Amino acid sequence: MANNSYSGVKNSTAMANHDGDFGCSLKDLRALMELRGAEAISKIGESYGDVQGLCTRLKTSPVDGLSGQPADIDKRKQVFGKNLIPPKKPKTFLQLVWEALQDVTLIILEVAAIVSLGLSFYKPPDAERKNCGKAAGGVEDEGEADAGWIEGAAILLSVVCVVLVTAFNDWSKEKQFRGLQSRIEQEQKFAVVRGGQVILIPVAEIVVGDVAQIKYGDLLPTDGVLIQGNDLKIDESSLTGESDHVKKTLDRDPMLLSGTHVMEGSGKMLVTAVGENSQTGIIFALLGASEEDDDDEDEKEAKKKEKKEKKKQDGAADNRKKAKAADGAAMEMQPLNSADSDEKKKSNLKEKKEKSVLQGKLTKLAVQIGKAGLVMSAITVIILVVLFVVDTFWVQDLPWDTECTPIYVQFFVKFFIIGVTVLVVAVPEGLPLAVTISLAYSVKKMMKDNNLVRHLDACETMGNATAICSDKTGTLTMNRMTVVQAYLADKHYRKVPEPELVPAAIMDILILGISINCAYTTKIMSPEKEGGLPRQVGNKTECALLGFANDLKRDYQAIRNEIPEEQLYKVYTFNSSRKSMSTVLKNPDGSFRMFSKGASEIILKKCCRLLTASGEAKVFRPRDRDDMVKKVIEPMASEGLRTICLAYRDFPVSEGEPDWDQENDILTSLTCVCVVGIEDPVRPEVPDAIKKCQRAGITVRMVTGDNINTARAIATKCGILQPGDDFLCIDGKEFNRRIRNEKGEIEQERIDKIWPKLRVLARSSPTDKHTLVKGIIDSTVLEQRQVVAVTGDGTNDGPALKKADVGFAMGIAGTDVAKEASDIILTDDNFSSIVKAVMWGRNVYDSISKFLQFQLTVNVVAVIVAFTGACITQDSPLKAVQMLWVNLIMDTFASLALATEPPTESLLLRKPYGRNKPLISRTMMKNILGHGVYQLVIIFTLLFVGERIFNIDSGRYAPLHSPPSEHYTIIFNTFVLMQLFNEINARKIHGERNVFDGIFNNLIFCSIVFSTFVIQVVIVQWGGKPFSCVGLTIDQWLWCTFLGFGSLLWGQLISSIPTSRLTFLKSAGHGTQRQEIPDEELEDMEDMEEIDHAERELRRGQILWFRGLNRIQTQIRVVNAFRSSLSPYEGLEKPESRSSIHNFMTHPEFRIEDSEPSIPLIDDTDAEDDAPTKRNSASPRNVTPTPPSPTPSPNQNNNAVESSSNHLYVEASGAAGTPSAPGSPLHSLETSL
Repeated sequence: MANNSYSGVKNSTAMANHDGDFGCSLKDLRALMELRGAEAISKIGESYGDVQGLCTRLKTSPVDGLSGQPADIDKRKQVFGKNLIPPKKPKTFLQLVWEALQDVTLIILEVAAIVSLGLSFYKPPDAERKNCGKAAGGVEDEGEADAGWIEGAAILLSVVCVVLVTAFNDWSKEKQFRGLQSRIEQEQKFAVVRGGQVILIPVAEIVVGDVAQIKYGDLLPTDGVLIQGNDLKIDESSLTGESDHVKKTLDRDPMLLSGTHVMEGSGKMLVTAVGENSQTGIIFALLGASEEDDDDEDEKEAKKKEKKEKKKQDGAADNRKKAKAADGAAMEMQPLNSADSDEKKKSNLKEKKEKSVLQGKLTKLAVQIGKAGLVMSAITVIILVVLFVVDTFWVQDLPWDTECTPIYVQFFVKFFIIGVTVLVVAVPEGLPLAVTISLAYSVKKMMKDNNLVRHLDACETMGNATAICSDKTGTLTMNRMTVVQAYLADKHYRKVPEPELVPAAIMDILILGISINCAYTTKIMSPEKEGGLPRQVGNKTECALLGFANDLKRDYQAIRNEIPEEQLYKVYTFNSSRKSMSTVLKNPDGSFRMFSKGASEIILKKCCRLLTASGEAKVFRPRDRDDMVKKVIEPMASEGLRTICLAYRDFPVSEGEPDWDQENDILTSLTCVCVVGIEDPVRPEVPDAIKKCQRAGITVRMVTGDNINTARAIATKCGILQPGDDFLCIDGKEFNRRIRNEKGEIEQERIDKIWPKLRVLARSSPTDKHTLVKGIIDSTVLEQRQVVAVTGDGTNDGPALKKADVGFAMGIAGTDVAKEASDIILTDDNFSSIVKAVMWGRNVYDSISKFLQFQLTVNVVAVIVAFTGACITQDSPLKAVQMLWVNLIMDTFASLALATEPPTESLLLRKPYGRNKPLISRTMMKNILGHGVYQLVIIFTLLFVGERIFNIDSGRYAPLHSPPSEHYTIIFNTFVLMQLFNEINARKIHGERNVFDGIFNNLIFCSIVFSTFVIQVVIVQWGGKPFSCVGLTIDQWLWCTFLGFGSLLWGQLISSIPTSRLTFLKSAGHGTQRQEIPDEELEDMEDMEEIDHAERELRRGQILWFRGLNRIQTQIRVVNAFRSSLSPYEGLEKPESRSSIHNFMTHPEFRIEDSEPSIPLIDDTDAEDDAPTKRNSASPRNVTPTPPSPTPSPNQNNNAVESSSNHLYVEASGAAGTPSAPGSPLHSLETSL
């Protein structure tokens, strides 16, 4: 039992020891922590006597903890290490430059430029010049011929520019990422006892010898030994793969390991190993050591090998292999501060959830454009070559002269460079950049709006959200609970009664019960500033009860001092299935008294007596209970109060000690003391936020553990339910009855009948929440696949948070487990912050569309101009270097300018786009084609009749190395100015007329447009030979500017044409539809290999999350080495379902059915097997490749859902735990794993 009396701390004579005079060395502690269960107990017994002895050796007190003297703490850090694992070094700027250079198109350009440079130095003897054809002749000036090298050099230089800009962007991105990571780490604090006071300190500050308080929902930050525990159950699946929760007691298994999760109960532990010496740190060290020996080459090889193997093996073998591999890595721990290398991997693999909508559409689009560009550039080169050859050898009828060979080669190289430049302009490499910039910018700004984004793409998915399933307590309400009504001594008090009115006998039992049957970590502190409200620390419902005790003018702290936590005989802690908490006290005469509190309808069902005004207990029959429900509980609930019942039970000596493990027998025949109504006021800003959501086409549903009347009342106050609506408001029991068939299996069709109307789900278990989220996501009733956001704070919300498209965890009330499973942390726990997230998400989506609209116009025009110009005049009107400059403005600068537009409220006036809405709407298509036509007309007019209009020399048919002409300079200048003005047009994508609206709110935009213009002036006036430009006169400049400005006027004309008239317009950039994926590919997906149309074409490192991958491969290979020795645990999930060592640890196997207690729930229907929530747990499905028909599997309920064949890959391998959802857009870039 948990009742351990302590002998006071003995002042042990410190045994002198080489290890900083602590009674045991680092080595001893490390050896101790590797033992489990009985071995560990006997080892502690031999070496230290008991845990008390170990405390003494570590110079700490199990009651008061460390003294907290800075000198002592520092010394402990020196001797036993700090609680952090050193982070991986960030990539240096040079590494990033090298990565940017890997781009295929850039490499081709570099090669071409070098060849061109080399050839430009070759001078054929002058006399022969005439024999090499017309095109080669005509260079009068010697000096001009010498300048041939400039073009090659200029191309190389512009490549360098592009590379530096890309690398700089990556570098700043990585810096932001690390900043975010450290911010997440600072948020993580842990309760330790120092100098007899419980204080919260950052996890990194914990030292060996600290006494830490652990409670339900914690993620253990260090290894330790249990000092005292109540009903403590730990999920060690992250270390052992055993998904059953492990009971921790002093006499059976006191060893607590870092990175494991507390699933139930509370207690205190003595910290014995931190940082690199804890179980996780040891594994990290192994992984880290092996990683340094490998370099990129091996990694690439490994990637290739793994891909080949993937194809060869069937899913079964692969899963087994992966399972073992994972197991090797699974003995580790949470890297307390291993900075973002892990976070990066987290994001890589987190994407497995399903690649975010936007990325899916973009990647597909980029690949399509790239292919088109490749074809165009190839045709351009072929036409140029053919024209040249025909003209020289056929029309002029010249022989191929060896003397002339270099000149001909020079021509071919020039043609090749033009071709590559067309390709460079056609490929929108600015896309990934725009996405990253936009996301990074949003994430930074969202911090100010109380959204701490853990996975970048969650912010954009939020913009597509169609449903939000929100908790009630703390999110919609203030989470400041107070008791406002009470039913005691046969009387219903509408406000807290005066102490004189309460009979003394009842008062004593009531106050004693409240004081000890609330967690001792919960307390009410004096207000921070004078006249403020008292601060509530710990569980808010318990705070309300303690506040009630204070209102009755009694001091709960005095009782707690009299009965310290160690003297509590047995504690049944609160969990979601019990919905109650009980504490047992042993009386001096050997009898026991148990106090219980919990949801009123649950506790009242177990009461058979009721305390009356006289202090006597009278019989309480079911009929009386129904009366009480009608007269007391329902009226309270209909005012939105939570009702809590307080009761007790005595176990007389004569009956002997009961069997405490038989909870059903213990928790019956209680005596009801009182029922209190606790008010939790709705946050003032919530009704407005919910109105905004509803206007924006987002359905808000409330999922709460509260009684249905309370829930309905609060939902009406919030505006989720309007009077007169025919929406459903049901409780968990009814919900389960409606969605399950006769066999008790969940059926998707049944869920489909309910969820569209459902607004409030009351008395719901975490399993119900998960079922609802899964049901909505998998539903095919509406043509749009629903995008669901979920909020959660408890440990048991983990599965629902992971299943949802975006999981929001509460920053204040949330447990570590919930935060780990979430995508965004709400630092103020406030629903209105979710609305801000929606706004930012939509803004990201719109920013990308703006950028696309701008970029595609440039692409189309530049490619057509280069192509037709080349075909007709045998030379591209836009030179290679000019094209690269255009590419730089439109890719890099425009993505910065357009991706950083701040969001406006008007974003919330439209419905969500949905997964299948094309990126480029028909309106955008109209704009792109319309502006394309305008620009082409202008440029071709200038090209063919420009010399007459401006009265200048024609620049067409210029020979090799001829000086730049005014004619072509005007064309280039006009082209760039048209792009600049079109950039302003691109600010609006829904066909609005006022394109200047709010332009000055975005300084980045203004400064970029202005600076681009300045640089353009410099290039034209002083660019000279490298840019093939000649200075222009003021008149010519004005004409160019006027033609550019024309695109704004033209834009007004285009927006006057109704899109509906233009039936020929097609939209582009859809997500991948499920039907488009051929069956063979579905079979490949056995392995959760992502559907990725872009993997081949996308260069490494182009997308933010590409990087951390290499590390994981190495780790998996290393771990493979251990796997032979670890084969007993086969049932671990595949490594890719976790993203880092950290994450192996931090997503416990959420198998809810293990926590299904032995107490029958209120209704016995809930106790069905909740297997659908076995997310990562191994099931026979891992072992057989999924055939077209659903395999028999223990998860009976899943078969009902996944039986239709198009759900086949929803749980393709059952192991990776993150089923790719049905209409999934093309899957992640991170498939290399």
